[in-house]
Amino acid sequence: MGQPPKTLNDWVRFLSHAEIPVLKQTARDLGRLRENADQHDAREISDIVTRDPLMTVKLLRYMQGHKRLSQMQELVQVEQAIMMMGFNTFFNEISTELVVENLLAKHMNALVQLMQTVRRAQRSADYAFDWAVRLRDLHWEEVRVSALLTYVAEMLMWCFNPEPMLEIRKWQHADKSLRSSDVQKDVLGFVGMELQRALTVEWKLPELLKTLMDPKQAANPRVRNVLLAVNLARHSQHGWHDAALPDDYRQIGELLHMPPIHVMKIVGAPALETPKPA
Repeated sequence: MGQPPKTLNDWVRFLSHAEIPVLKQTARDLGRLRENADQHDAREISDIVTRDPLMTVKLLRYMQGHKRLSQMQELVQVEQAIMMMGFNTFFNEISTELVVENLLAKHMNALVQLMQTVRRAQRSADYAFDWAVRLRDLHWEEVRVSALLTYVAEMLMWCFNPEPMLEIRKWQHADKSLRSSDVQKDVLGFVGMELQRALTVEWKLPELLKTLMDPKQAANPRVRNVLLAVNLARHSQHGWHDAALPDDYRQIGELLHMPPIHVMKIVGAPALETPKPA
């Protein structure tokens, strides 16, 4: 890549033209479908795409860049996007040659961090989708995609700027009191949320992604859905023992109108053990 970009605007320009890598599993699965494309449908392709946040944002960025003048509505439904562009265009224009595992082959620590972030995004999307369906949200696809893409700026920085990202992680581990935004500002020169917001606007990503970054929208049920899904996935990433989880269960229960014990059941958290009588 040569010298990496320096400023926020430089990074937005670079990422807007960079080939976004995809997960090796995504490339493998789509390659298998491509060999017999006429035997598959858009849903099968969509299911593979939406398990990979990088592939999802790659597709949406392409679609927004090739949107017809007559197409005014926002494209957030991956299956619809694939049907609109057609299988041939999808397989020919959305390259899967650059894979994350090869790109970061010399930065294994960064690859580990990236894959953890991807897994967290996948779980966030699963939670958000389930809750949107329970709430009868007709825009459940936007909710799911927004949860999946919540960390997309961070993922892209792990891919294209691994050393500074590892430096940020080292600082945070050394001093738990440090604010993430302060460390990012010191190391990168800008805050990750600023990059996320800029990419969301530049690439015309789902409107809900912009709304998520507006504190005034915190009471919006769809915003609450995504934020709570992201929080739960983060707090349970290393098990069900984080001290923040009881508050997560309570807040999710308020969203879904159910007691916290039922929330624990639907998200797969282990039941609290009842103390044995003396």
